[in-house]
Amino acid sequence: MESIEAQRSVLRDVMDRWKAGVDAHRPEDVAAAFTEDAIFQGLHPYSVGRPGVARYYDSQPLGMVAEYEVLETRALAEGVLLGYLSVDFSFTDRPTVPVTLGVVLRRLDGEWLIGHYQVARRD
Repeated sequence: MESIEAQRSVLRDVMDRWKAGVDAHRPEDVAAAFTEDAIFQGLHPYSVGRPGVARYYDSQPLGMVAEYEVLETRALAEGVLLGYLSVDFSFTDRPTVPVTLGVVLRRLDGEWLIGHYQVARRD
């Protein structure tokens, strides 16, 4: 991957798919943005694989939406991209939860997917 803008474009494409599933409360669609063996660390205990991702997002309240901003990207190797983002999860009935999100994307069979996902609360 050559340019920072190309890296950001790949990251935005994947995160837009993730966001569409989150915003529509479609846990299986969210999970489809991840690799089969993804390590997932939300704000609850971690899981491995798409079923854990789907369970996590299924447990989130209806009306939760995510707004993200790409902060940094790095090409780690051919077909491996690191992304660092700021994400605000907003709700209909409680305060917004601001987090930072680190993801590692992997290109598998020509498709970019999230292989690692880890959030931390922002102050």
